[in-house]
Amino acid sequence: MNTFTLHRGTAPLLVSLPHDGTQVPDAIMARLTASARRVPDTDWHVARLYGFAPELGASLLVPTQSRYVVDLNRSEDDVSLYPGQNTTGLCPVRQFDGSPVYLEGMEPGPDEVRERVERYWRPYHLALRAELDRLHATHGRVVLWEAHSIRGQLPFLFEGLLPDLNLGTAGGASCSPELQQRLGLALAGQGDYGWVANGRFKGGHITRHYGRPELGVDAVQLEVSQRCYMDEATYEWSPGPAERLQGLLRSLLQTCLE
Repeated sequence: MNTFTLHRGTAPLLVSLPHDGTQVPDAIMARLTASARRVPDTDWHVARLYGFAPELGASLLVPTQSRYVVDLNRSEDDVSLYPGQNTTGLCPVRQFDGSPVYLEGMEPGPDEVRERVERYWRPYHLALRAELDRLHATHGRVVLWEAHSIRGQLPFLFEGLLPDLNLGTAGGASCSPELQQRLGLALAGQGDYGWVANGRFKGGHITRHYGRPELGVDAVQLEVSQRCYMDEATYEWSPGPAERLQGLLRSLLQTCLE
């Protein structure tokens, strides 16, 4: 079973899209609630949004499976990324709106969670680690760009409306101060989108685990509010807004390559 696709680039940049997948195995799908079968918490169209990245020489890592199968941006021991706040886990049982993912009594137990980790989670992380190592060996440095998107208003997870763009660097621990400053200047210099650094989203497991700026591995997460490029109600791509956003995303990735 192919659990991901990897485009190997030549530049010191890896774009990871851990929540882009939409597939759910039939045996799991049969246990989901009607609303969960639509996999509404997907980072919709993110692979399309970053479809230009290979033109910059970037590597691109894209999973096939939905986060409802296993969340690739959680640690395998399922430690909470945001203690004390509502969140979802390694094999989520709650949707982003707080409603159940599974029919009553159909949630995965510990053995099934471990099996999913081995079948889906571990191959993605082995590929991510290997690609980072390859690029680092070639260039002496590498940037890991974690590409995400989310509905801009989800009361179960956060209050109010998210900014358009949410930059996360684990509070500055996952990337060099120089890179964070350059990205901040690039965001401050544009006037189309509101943004924040290390607000509600500071970076998930991948950003926090793989970012080692002292070793030449910078990791940055960008969480985009989906209203910026799609219809949040229908999940449909919005060509004009998406093209405008892609211009800024291209500029941000180019900043990582400077």
